[in-house]
Amino acid sequence: MLIIPAIDLRGGKCVRLREGQKDKETVYSGDPVAVALEWQAEGARWLHVVDLDGAFSGRPVHLPVIRDIIAAVSIPVQVGGGIRERKAVEDVLGCGAARAIIGTVAVQDQQLMQELLRDYGSRVLVSVDSRDSVVAVAGWESLAGVSAVAFGRQLKKIGVERVVFTDIRRDGTLRGPNIPAVTAFARETGLKVIASGGVSKVDDVNGLTALEVLGVEAVIIGRALYDGRVSLAEAIAAAEEAQVVS
Repeated sequence: MLIIPAIDLRGGKCVRLREGQKDKETVYSGDPVAVALEWQAEGARWLHVVDLDGAFSGRPVHLPVIRDIIAAVSIPVQVGGGIRERKAVEDVLGCGAARAIIGTVAVQDQQLMQELLRDYGSRVLVSVDSRDSVVAVAGWESLAGVSAVAFGRQLKKIGVERVVFTDIRRDGTLRGPNIPAVTAFARETGLKVIASGGVSKVDDVNGLTALEVLGVEAVIIGRALYDGRVSLAEAIAAAEEAQVVS
């Protein structure tokens, strides 16, 4: 199980939102590059960077900061937030990102999604953001009218290999991941899954590691790391120990 620290960008700062709501923001650092270097020094093998301003506006806003983060670290970085057209994908990958994460456009324009998969393959991920089992789009501000599982099955059919699955009700809440939802999504879709939302303690990592057999290969952790509830080293060690036991 891969442990991936999250860096959420808003107003040039590293922040966390509760349940994706703009008015429930906590600022953790004014220096996202320093944060990225810290996670790398503590053992991160990947970073997950989200351009929150981009997600809300519909286009990437923090490309200069993202470029600086990628230049500063030696580990791969996956980037999402506001990537809703081909040029945005090209811009993000052109910054050096290993993966571009597509959300809204994967729901609204499957032809473009198929073209991106054809041209970029596994460098394109899809973010499946679920609120009460229904896919949310446009910075999580609107519901798409399709269930997360049904959407996941559609993605599998058009050739998507890997998704980031987020339970919005758990994101930034420290309530623990929605294990039943992650389990059902992975089992029903057959996709490789990066789970996101709610991790608050090491036991949560253990619970998700048990789902590796279903294709859950990584977990994104945000607030729990920033609040000091879980250290990155602890989370990595727990994941490695669980793999040895299994």
